[in-house]
Amino acid sequence: MIVQLRIAVGLLLLAMFSVPLSAQEKPRIFLGASSKTLGYSPLWVASKKGFFDQQGLDVQLVLLRGVPMTVQALAANSLHFGSGGPEPYIEASERGLDFIVTGGIINGIAQFLIAGKNYKTWEDLRGATFGTASLTGGTITALREALKLKGLEYPRDYKLLIIAGGSSANLAALQSGQIAATTVAVPLNYAAEESGLNVIGRLSEGIPQFQTNAFIARRSWAEKNRPTMVRFMKAMVLTYRWMFDNRDAAVEFLANEMKLKPVHARKGWEFYTQNRYWPPDGDVTMEGLKNNIRIYAEQTGAKGPLADPAKYVDRSYLLEAVKELDKR
Repeated sequence: MIVQLRIAVGLLLLAMFSVPLSAQEKPRIFLGASSKTLGYSPLWVASKKGFFDQQGLDVQLVLLRGVPMTVQALAANSLHFGSGGPEPYIEASERGLDFIVTGGIINGIAQFLIAGKNYKTWEDLRGATFGTASLTGGTITALREALKLKGLEYPRDYKLLIIAGGSSANLAALQSGQIAATTVAVPLNYAAEESGLNVIGRLSEGIPQFQTNAFIARRSWAEKNRPTMVRFMKAMVLTYRWMFDNRDAAVEFLANEMKLKPVHARKGWEFYTQNRYWPPDGDVTMEGLKNNIRIYAEQTGAKGPLADPAKYVDRSYLLEAVKELDKR
């Protein structure tokens, strides 16, 4: 069920359907994920624990290694759902694409700044090279803001190097000496500490509310396929509820699927559930999105109506899904 594509978006041959998916017995949905990490694990839980199947959906996960490629694939109608940091999707919406945020995946900043053994403080990193998965959206937005709060401005005080593959790839680059520092998401920070790397700080210290990852769809497609959209959101709500209510089973799944030490899987589960970074109701944090938009506009100099997050969010599918679930 899991499809991994590492080719350029221009070569994606995934077929979109010419009729509304709601008219099909079991519609096939292509869902783009920009990395396979603990934070993203609800997508794999929904797939492998049968929550999509329960809703009569054949969901294929497409691992695209980075938000920019996922944005392009969704824009090209090669995906039905995209995911990742909302900023690039919002910017694309301002350019005329009809992207909407439909639900949350990671409702907070779960990243820690990790540095090599010669770096112990934020100031030590002045002039250093940081590894990042992309130059726009999500974690890099938060990292640049955290560094700014510590007196480090980009590009004056540090460099950014794009390394595809998420936290694990950045951690490998750090361990090899290719970069001086990077962000890693819980629970890779525990592994980094155990290997002798230094934890400089937690990005959320200066940005307590932030929408790190969300589900994105095209408004035109969603409106034509409302029943399918509602079923998809129902599957995700059921996934989150299961993850919160079944600690031991969830931790076992996370350890096996994400290739984590059981102790790290448990610490990660505790972090995401206790902080409610996995949204138990599947929703987005509107206050967090305000910070995403504000910080992104400041960093990029974007002009125009990048102010009200409600413009880019359609919660109607999620609200309908929750209403149907709670009737039972």
